[in-house]
Order: sequence, then structure tokens, then C-alpha cells
Amino acid sequence: MRRNRGTTPRTTRILGSLLLLAAVGVFTSGAAPAARAAAPIPPDRVVPAPASVKPGGTPYRITRATSVRVDGSAAVRRIGAYLAGILRPSTGYPLPLTDHGTGGIRLHLEQGDFGAEGYRLHSSAGGVTLTAATPAGLFHGVQTLRQLLPAAVENKTVQPGPWQIAGGTVEDRPRYAYRGAMLDVSRHFFTVAEVKRYIDQLALYKINELHLHLSDDQGWRIAIDSWPRLAAYGGSTQVGGGAGGSYSKADYREIVRYAASRYLEVVPEIDMPGHTNAALASYAELNCDGVAPPLYTGTKVGFSSLCVPKQVTYDFVDDVIRELAALTPGRYLHIGGDEAHSTSHADYVAFMDRVQPVVARYGKTVIGWHQLTGAHPVEGALAQYWGLDDTSAAEKAKVAEAARHGTGLILSPADRIYLDMKYTEDTELGLDWAGVVEVKRAYDWDPGAYLAGVPASAIRGVEAPMWSETLKTPADIEYMAFPRLAGAAELGWSPAAAHDWNTYKVRLAAQGPRWDALGIRYYRSPQVSWPKS
Repeated sequence: MRRNRGTTPRTTRILGSLLLLAAVGVFTSGAAPAARAAAPIPPDRVVPAPASVKPGGTPYRITRATSVRVDGSAAVRRIGAYLAGILRPSTGYPLPLTDHGTGGIRLHLEQGDFGAEGYRLHSSAGGVTLTAATPAGLFHGVQTLRQLLPAAVENKTVQPGPWQIAGGTVEDRPRYAYRGAMLDVSRHFFTVAEVKRYIDQLALYKINELHLHLSDDQGWRIAIDSWPRLAAYGGSTQVGGGAGGSYSKADYREIVRYAASRYLEVVPEIDMPGHTNAALASYAELNCDGVAPPLYTGTKVGFSSLCVPKQVTYDFVDDVIRELAALTPGRYLHIGGDEAHSTSHADYVAFMDRVQPVVARYGKTVIGWHQLTGAHPVEGALAQYWGLDDTSAAEKAKVAEAARHGTGLILSPADRIYLDMKYTEDTELGLDWAGVVEVKRAYDWDPGAYLAGVPASAIRGVEAPMWSETLKTPADIEYMAFPRLAGAAELGWSPAAAHDWNTYKVRLAAQGPRWDALGIRYYRSPQVSWPKS
């Protein structure tokens, strides 16, 4: 995975022209022009770029009389309450939820050509209507609605407004079904509250998969009842020798619940057969020589391995996967599989052949790092590609061959969207084994054409991993994630025709004040013309 190396044409024309207007600060609403500071935000400023934007008509203005109109379902009512909870502190308006009346902001479910996560947002002087076929689609539409309001709407104290939403229609749906972000809680531990904060940030950009890296050499972070020393001892430290930590099952369920409330699915990862020193230190019998190594607080990789020939290894794997699958309502369980340098190739293949069916036995779909393609990926398995632009042709060919035979791919090229890579050589946080990754480099590539010989149908989506060797606080996470996370989200959501650095950097710059209002620490890349504070 990572270490020391180691629209249509018409829609495109519309987006292009709107973005050009946005770049020079011009937008026509169809009404008499308002003062420049109070002009509504053009719908082309949204990140990720919507599939279709049709501007026009008079803006809608949120006032003290505005209500949030919801359908009768509990899910729609929860989304309405979420929206009102964002808007009330900054506007100072009551914004009651109601299931009757006219005008206001309406959230509405109906069957239509929206797909599983698409939506339509229509705004006019009479109100705003968000329509989708699923609650997930409505929730994503709410994120677009947030971005059509001034950044001050994110504040927790009353702001002056006005609160206008530009007239027009946005019709939107994602390019890829899998749009992920990974958080490494093993190298440094992050609390439930800290993970929730990151979930909220991911949701703003329509990320729908949270991959939690729960085990590694430096720490085991999830309670397993049948092997209690994994968390109690294996989770007791972290990189640099700090106190570490682990999640109880109740903690993990709360993360899963909270993620689901933001329409993210949790993908838990137990990395194996390598990256396992925390487990090996906790239980001597998992080692081939029966001797437990000491806990590890460094950052080297590739030195640990479960004992592939021992039956106890598979008893351990079965117990861990069984308990973790029971806690996880989502579809996937990630079994790692990278950098198993201390495992022979024959043992690696034997291990993966034996472990993958265990995942299926407990009702989950296997995800593994792309080294899984060097074994025998089971039917339906997904491989997560973390190689570089200059990864060897032979390794890429192996991945492409697996993709042609039915293995789906999640793209996480390390020198593109590994969020822990330094922006420049002078960046204080992060690593640089994959190179330095400025904002343009992170954005300026096409997942559909990245790997030669891979059919487009094999690409399931993209994921932006965040490894935590150098990251200790939520502020550290935010600084490395923003602004690159927004670009990764756009690569996963927006149509390929909308991907253009010159127009994207204008939309990205408009996100800066929103991050300021949200208290997000971010890197002010010189490649982007950020508004002056």
C-alpha cells in the first residue's frame, strides 16, 4: 500500500461557459442584479462538479418564514433535520420541519432516473425542491445545497446573510459507485469523536466509503472478544511510543452508526499476513517459533508475518473476521495483503486462498491491496491499486489481467491521492516515499484511463488513503486532506468531461472560506488563487 520505497457535449459546453463566467466573477440570475457581496453562488461553483447545470430564474431567499418540507418517511425527516441543524445556527431562523404547505425547501422521494445516489435540485423564487429516488440521493443533494449558500452558513453563530440560492436546476449522479477515503488509526490512534469529525468532512464532498485501517505493526485498534489481548496489549501503544488506544465494540458500532447517518459505509481492514506485529506481540502462538516479539513503535514495514503453516493462524483469522463482520453492516471487509515481504510467495498464495473464503462465509465481499492479484482473487473480490505512475509494467500487467478476468479495481495511486504524501519538500507533516504531491498532481488524472489494459467496467471507483505515521491530531489530518480530498471526491463523482484543472482550481478556491468557517485547517497551495482572508 505505501511505504519506504515503497455529459454530454451540451452539458460540457454549459459547464465550461459557466465556469468561465465564474472565473471572472460574473453570473446572471434573471433578476435585477444584487450587490456583489450578496450575489447568489453560481451552481457551477460546486465541488464535486455536478453532471448537469441549467442556471436561470430568480434566486430563492431563505427567510424567517422558510420551512423545511419533508415526505412522511423517517429517513427523509432525518435528512431534513440534518439540513435544518446546519442552517439554524448561522441564519438564526427556526426552519421548522413540516409535511404540508408550499414553498420553502422541500425534500422529496420519487421514482425516476436518479440511480442509487443521484438527485435533482430545482431553485426558483417560490422555493427549492430536492428530489431523489433514495435517501442517499437526497443527502448528497443537501451537500450541494450547502455549497450554494454563502460559506458563512457553516458558522455556529448568527451571521448577517442574506441567504440566497441561485435559480436553476442541477441534475446529478456519480460516475463511480465507490468513492472512498481511508483513515489509518493504527499508526496513531484517533478517538470516536475525531473519526466523526472526519466523517462530517467527507460527507460534504459526497464520499460514501470510510475505510478504517484497524490493525498494523504499531497497534491493534478493535476489541475481539475471543482474543482479548489484541486490543488490551496490542493496542496499548503507537508510533513514537504514545499511549495508543482501541475501540470497544460499542465504540465501533457508534462509528458505523454515525457514518451511516451521513450515508457512508464503513470498510474495516485487518491487514494480513504482514503488518501484524501487534497481533504477534499479543499472542506468542501466532509466531512460527512460538516466541512473541516486543511491541513496535517505529515506522519500518515488511518485517512481520503470521505463521502460514499453523492451524492456529486460521482459527485466529476466522474468529477475527467473524466478530468484525458481525459488527459491520456494510458489504466489504478488507484483508490487506500488501508488503508481505517476510512471507514467501507460495505461503502468501496459500494464505490468501484460505482466508478469502472465510470473508465470504461471514457474508462480506473481499477487498485486498493489489498484491492480491498475485494470488487467486475470488469471484467478486476487489483489488485496491496503490502503485505509482512508474510502477513496473509487469506489476501493472498482473493487475490488468485480473481486472480483465473479473476482479474489480479501486484506484488509490500513491503518487496521486495518498493524502499523507508531502505537498512539497518543505511540508512539515507527511512522507515522501512516493514523491511530493501538490494539489494539481492529485487532481489531474483520469481513473478511467489510468491503467493500460484495464476495461473501464472494472473500475469500481477511487479512494484517498491517509496514513498516520506523522499525523497525531485532527488538525494534522485536515491539513493533509484539504484541499486534495476535494479533488479525489470529484474524480470519483463527476463526469470525466467535467475534469479540467483550470476550471476546477476556481471552484476549489471558493471552498477556502467554507473550510475557514468550519474550522478546517488546510494547505493554501500556491497553485490556487485563494480568496484573501
